[in-house]
Formats: sequence, C-alpha cells, structure tokens
Amino acid sequence: MGEDVEKRGKDMAMTDRDVDVPTRILIEGLLRTDGTVDGHTLYATADALGKTDQQVRLCIKRLVTEGKFTQEGRGRQATLRATPKALREMEPDVEFVRLAYRQDRDTVTPWDGYWHLAGFAIPESSRKGRDALRTRVVYLGGALVQGGLYVSPHAWEPYIRDAAAELDVEQHLSSLTTRDLKVGTLEDPVKIAAQLWPLDQIADGYERLLDVATARLHKLQNSPGTDAVTMTIELAAEFTRAMEPDPLLPPELLPTNWIGTRARSITAQCWTLLAQVDGADELPSLFHLYADAIGDDQDASVR
Repeated sequence: MGEDVEKRGKDMAMTDRDVDVPTRILIEGLLRTDGTVDGHTLYATADALGKTDQQVRLCIKRLVTEGKFTQEGRGRQATLRATPKALREMEPDVEFVRLAYRQDRDTVTPWDGYWHLAGFAIPESSRKGRDALRTRVVYLGGALVQGGLYVSPHAWEPYIRDAAAELDVEQHLSSLTTRDLKVGTLEDPVKIAAQLWPLDQIADGYERLLDVATARLHKLQNSPGTDAVTMTIELAAEFTRAMEPDPLLPPELLPTNWIGTRARSITAQCWTLLAQVDGADELPSLFHLYADAIGDDQDASVR
C-alpha cells in the first residue's frame, strides 16, 4: 500500500490537478477559531488559487446580504465576522465526517439490516416547505424509492422529524422501518443499494479526491515550504465535494475495496502532516474541525 501511494504521489506530482475552490467555500474555509476571517489572508489565498479581487468582493457582498457574515473595514484591511447562523450551518458536516472515519476504522456497530423510510405528500400551498424538506432528506443521504418516499439504512428519524418541524410540515410526514424491502425484483440489500444510490458517480468524486490528496501528500513529504493555508482550503474543498453526495452507506452495502475509504485515508495523512507544520495552530478553524473529527470516536448515527 505504501509503495502504491508513493508511486501515485510521484505520478500526480507531474500532473498536479488544480482544485476548483468556489469563492464562498474559500471564505467560509478561512474562518478562524474566533469566528473571523482576516482580509489579508483571504485575498492572498484567493490570489494563490487564481481568483480575482472582484470575485472575492462580490462573494463577500452576497454572504453579508444572506446574513452569514458582517464586515468591518474594507478590502484587505477588512475583517469578516461569521454570524451565529453561519456557525450553526457548519456543525452537521463535522458529524458526518466523524461517521465516515469511524466506518473506515470499522468502529461502528454492524448494520442491523433495517431500512428506514420517510414519506411525505405536502400540498402545493406548502411548496416551499416541501422542496426544503426534500433537499434536507437528500442531504441526509436518502434515496428516492418512488414519488415522495425516501429510504436510508441509517436511523435518521430524529433528523427528518426536526427538519419537518422546523419547516412546519411535520403533519405531512410518515416514517417506518423494515427488514423486508423490495425494489422492483431486487431483494438483496447490496443490489438494492447499487440500484438506489449513484455509487459510480460517488466513486468518481473519490477518485478525484484520491488524486488531489495523493499529490498534496507528496508535496507535504518533499516540499517543506508548502503553503499550508492554501493546501488546507484545497483539500477541504475537494473533500467536501466528494463527501456531499455520499450517503455513507454501511460497509456491508458497499462494493469491496471501496475507493472512498482509500481517499479519506490519504486525506487524513495530509491532515496529520499539516498539523506538524510551523504555525499549525494558526490554520483556519475548518482544519481543526476536520482534524478533530478524523480522530474522534464520538458516535454519529446518520448520513
């Protein structure tokens, strides 16, 4: 395995993939532990990632308008401060990262064979709530079985109920669990999972993450002067891009030698080396959140 990673790292060093970091993710990713973003660091990192000052200014304006940040000062002298709303929205992602690495380490309880279904038929008069609930259900890893009926192998009921209550559509929500799920003619859970979730597309995302993380690992091992802040943002962006569509199915439902496990392992090695660079304590809050989640055995039961 070590030789494979080393060879892949050398290969990727020759064709180091650029990482497309959306400006919004760049800004949110540079959040410090005190909830602020430093203007100098923001514009310098944006420049390193090939972004213009105009792109940064427009994104700041949008984030302020959305109520996610307040701005003190202008340009590179500015300090952005995250609102409580923005800080809350980051919290669930860490829980899912924690679950992913616990699955990779085989420290989760084996899947009990139960499928958890959630169904809703929300009238057109509550269309906004219906659309928002559908988005939340998919974000939590739910797969559409048929119109208005979604399934997950995880005990996601508290999350679904909370979302429905927040959107004031709880009265339209039904849920059930079963070990006797059939989808068309399929009865085998592994085949059902392959039918309901786009595992090939998810694997493609992890293939890209594996390439990016392997190249960054090679840099960390061989280039002491690596820009740790920029690399943190690149890794976090690609990691997020790979993780977001992943329902984190139990290992029992995944193909053997699942690429997500390998990609996350190499990413974790990058995180370990980044923690050893000079000034690691000053790296963005996102780095510390992910580092804690990767090494944390706290239980996470959904996604």
